[in-house]
Amino acid sequence: EGGECDKLVVVENTPSVHNAVVCTLCSCYPWAVLGLPPRWYKDPAYRSRIVREPRTVLAEMGLELDDNVEIRVWDSSAEVRYMVLPERPAGTGGLGEEELAALVTRDAMIGVEKLVGA
Repeated sequence: EGGECDKLVVVENTPSVHNAVVCTLCSCYPWAVLGLPPRWYKDPAYRSRIVREPRTVLAEMGLELDDNVEIRVWDSSAEVRYMVLPERPAGTGGLGEEELAALVTRDAMIGVEKLVGA
């Protein structure tokens, strides 16, 4: 089925590494976990450009990253889907699991958005 895959790999964002997910071939997406993909995820321009110029594409989507942050782009396939574990926002040290979960967005788990603290 369209949402099934052999493996789901979660990659973690850190202060020095930012991850983004794409499927360059056919728009594979972990919809069983994240729901329906955003329209732009299937767009050929996103699928080709995020691999070649990730910093530019992310900036166009509103995510400005410092030059010293390494960007890793993960290409999903029928066998392996990727999802991003967003970096914990500053100022959320006292929040519990439910409160943190409420901050998480689909786009942050694709890697095109950073989480904002409470």
